[in-house]
Amino acid sequence: MTPPSAESTPTTGTVPSTGTGTGTAAVQQPPVGRPLGPTLGQRLRRARGLVIGVLILFLAATALALLRSGEQRGLLDPRSAEPRGSRATAELLKERGVEVTVATTTEETSAAAGPDTTILVTRPDLLGPGQQATLRSATSGSGGRLVLLGAGQDATRTLAPGVRPAAKAAVEAREPRCSADFARRAGRAELGGNSYAVSADRAQVCYPHDGLPTLVLLPDRTGTGDTVLLGAPDPLHNNRLAEEGNASLVLQLLGSRDHLVWYLPSPADPAADRDDEKTVLDLLPAGWLYGALQLALAVVLAALWRARRLGPLVHEDLPVAVHASETTEGRARLYHQTHSRDRAAESLRHAARARLATLLGVSPRGAHTPELLLPALDTRLRATGDVLDALPLLFGRPPVDDAALVRLADALDDLVSRTSPRQPVAPARVDKDGPS
Repeated sequence: MTPPSAESTPTTGTVPSTGTGTGTAAVQQPPVGRPLGPTLGQRLRRARGLVIGVLILFLAATALALLRSGEQRGLLDPRSAEPRGSRATAELLKERGVEVTVATTTEETSAAAGPDTTILVTRPDLLGPGQQATLRSATSGSGGRLVLLGAGQDATRTLAPGVRPAAKAAVEAREPRCSADFARRAGRAELGGNSYAVSADRAQVCYPHDGLPTLVLLPDRTGTGDTVLLGAPDPLHNNRLAEEGNASLVLQLLGSRDHLVWYLPSPADPAADRDDEKTVLDLLPAGWLYGALQLALAVVLAALWRARRLGPLVHEDLPVAVHASETTEGRARLYHQTHSRDRAAESLRHAARARLATLLGVSPRGAHTPELLLPALDTRLRATGDVLDALPLLFGRPPVDDAALVRLADALDDLVSRTSPRQPVAPARVDKDGPS
């Protein structure tokens, strides 16, 4: 059944005509087989700029990674013949009777500590606090030598108390300017990197930069051993060993004992302190948060600048006229698909109450108020000889199933018909040419 609100007059809207011949205008359909959206080729052509940009960034990142990995391969490794390796140093020490052992863990390095052993730590800043404490307890009082290359603040605090890095210095040939025997015999050597401020007693300081040494020999207070700090590892590189007095200085510092443990710290060391590992945010440069906030603000301002301005809604007549019956049927199908019997029933009752109010002379505001509509309806029905309890019909509960909804629609339609004034139907006039 068509709800009481459906009219036969056409209304304009955005819904195309769904019947055959009932709409006043037809919507032109796209040709059969024609794609409704952009083709794959069109999408690829539109995205070619983005794809090319991503490809360039990927190739640049790959090339940079390969270049950086090539620079770091074999760094200070006594087995590497690369320019920044240290195979030449190790071979010279072996020719002089020094046994060279490569270690990659704190445990095996600490176990080798002794009066006849020199322990060389190539990258002391990679050691965590636990590893530094273990190495310090193993070498302190052992009578051996501990050599630290380019030690920073964290490493010197534990492994070389009384010494701290103060400034950076360029690696260049420097005079020893100290009375230490090893420095006097080596003469000029290429040193730099970190320069140190020394407050420990009996420390020998050599090769200064702006008054601060780049080589420090710190005697052990509890034994005959000592700790040597080199501000830069350059004298040990294969391509720098033959320069100036580098070879003499390195051989004296590393060859004073019969055994040399060449310690290459590794992140895979079981003794590494996992709690000190840095996160991605820790690796970002300082001020990244402010930069991100500025970028977000710029994005918001750009969006406000380029966004479409939304004005008030404007009614626009479309070139398609749709009958009210078609829109009613479409809404009814939506109600049926979603099982919205309560909304459908309320829509039918609302339309019926509005029609009844017009027939009974009730104001539109009182059409949906039982106290105003029902007395007027009861008076009209009693005048025509009909008695009906209209309260559950007009203001009752939603129907429980589709059949009850159909019965409700029929009952409402019948109620509106019974309330309408009955007018006699005039008989048809018959002429000689037939009924008119």
